Amino acid sequence: MTTQIFVASTPQGTATLAAALDAHCFDDADRRILLLCDTSAVPEAAPPADSMPGFGLLRARFDEVLSWNDTISPQHPAEWTPRADDVPLWERHLRHAWNLGDDEVELALASPHAAPALALAQILGGGPVTVYVDDLAGYGPTGSKLPPLIGTRVQRLLHPDLLPGLRPLLLAEFGVEPVPLPAAALLKVFAELADAAPEFPFPDGPALLLGERLAESGLLSPAGTSELHLRMVRGTVALGHTRLLLVPHPHAPVPWSNALAREASRLGAELTVLDSGPLGAPVLPEVLYQRIRPALVVGCSATELLTAATLYELPVARTGTGALLERLTPYENTHRVPVTITDALLPELTDAAAVTLQSPPTKAAVARKLDGLLHAVGFAMQPRVRPDLRPAAERYLSEHLDGRTWRYFKRRRLASLALPGVVPSRLAFIRRNPALRRLARRVRGR
Repeated sequence: MTTQIFVASTPQGTATLAAALDAHCFDDADRRILLLCDTSAVPEAAPPADSMPGFGLLRARFDEVLSWNDTISPQHPAEWTPRADDVPLWERHLRHAWNLGDDEVELALASPHAAPALALAQILGGGPVTVYVDDLAGYGPTGSKLPPLIGTRVQRLLHPDLLPGLRPLLLAEFGVEPVPLPAAALLKVFAELADAAPEFPFPDGPALLLGERLAESGLLSPAGTSELHLRMVRGTVALGHTRLLLVPHPHAPVPWSNALAREASRLGAELTVLDSGPLGAPVLPEVLYQRIRPALVVGCSATELLTAATLYELPVARTGTGALLERLTPYENTHRVPVTITDALLPELTDAAAVTLQSPPTKAAVARKLDGLLHAVGFAMQPRVRPDLRPAAERYLSEHLDGRTWRYFKRRRLASLALPGVVPSRLAFIRRNPALRRLARRVRGR
C-alpha cells in the first residue's frame, strides 16, 4: 500500500498541490492525505485554511484532510521538530493515529529545511520526497544545510513557472531537477475557486493593492508597513486610478485601513478594503484576477505580482522594494530573493512610462535581468550551501556592480566573502588563494 501525504501551510500551497495532481505530476496511490499546517504566529486566531471559498473543490482531490496543528498540540508547527531520540516514537504514533500501518509513505513538502516540513521528513523517513514551492523564494538557495539523509530523498522540485527560463536554486546542491507546473493546470484551479467565490460588491476593473505581511514577519515596523501602503495609494492615484481595492493578507490585519481610505478620498479616489466575511476566510488574489480583471496590480514583493504578470498578463507595479532591501536582516533572510526579483524585474509605481509600456516577462528579459544576479545573491546568502556559485558571483560582481545593483548586496557581506566590489583589483589574488581564505575564516571565527 502507498500513502501520499501532501503538506500545505497556505491557501496558495493547497491550490498548487491541486494543480499538480490535475497535471498528473504524482503517480497513483492507494490513499492521499492533505495535511494542513497553520504556521501563523497565533494559529487559534487565524482563519482556518479550509474556510477558503472553494476549498471543498480542492479537497475532492484527496481522500482525507488532517491537521498537523492538532497532531502536535500544544507545540507550534513553525518551531517544533522532534528530538533525534524521539523520532521512532513519533513515527509509531503517526502511523497509528493516521492509520498508516506499514504503508510506504511518500511526502510532498514545502521549505524542507524548516519546520513543519523538516519535522515530517525526519519522522516519516525512508520514503521519496517531492518538494514544491508556491512562492518566489524557491528561486533562491536552500535556507540552510539540509541533512543528507533528507536531501538525497528529494526526487524533484515542482514550481510554478513564473519566471520563464529561470531555474530555481532551491535544492540544486543535491542535483534535484526542477519541474515546472503547467500554467493551464494552475489557471484551471484558480478558475474553480473564482466560480465558487461570493459576489464582490464593487465594479470590474479597479486597481488592486496587495496587502503584505511585513510587520508580522518582522521585516518592517507597523509604522513602516502603514507608510508603504500609503505610498501604494498615492502612487496608484497619481497614475490616474480612482477606484482602488485593498486585499489584506489573511494573516496580517490592517488597523490602518481607515487612514488609507482617508488618503484616497483626499486625493479624489475611493478605496475599498476587501471584506473576507465573518470567518475571515481568505480570498486568493488570483480569484480576483479572474473575476474582476484589475486595471493594475500593486504590491511590494508578493508572489501574486508575478502571477498577475505571467499567468494573467495584467499590468503590475511594485513599490517599497528599495527600503525593504536595505532593512532585511540577516542577509540570508529568505525574503531577500522575492524582493530582489520584484525590484529587478517589475516597474516602479512612480515610473508612469514603465508601468504603461510594460509587457509580460519574457525569457530573454528574465535571463538578462535575473540570471547572473540571483546566482550572486544566492552565493552571498548561503556560501556554505552553494560554494559552487562563487565563480558566477565573482563574474557578476566584476562586470555589473554599479549604482543600481549595489542595492542587492552589503559591503560587509562582500568583504567577509572576499568578493569583488570591496577588494581592490591589485589584491584580487587574495580571493583566489585557498590558504589565505582559510586563514581569514579562522580569524573571523575567533
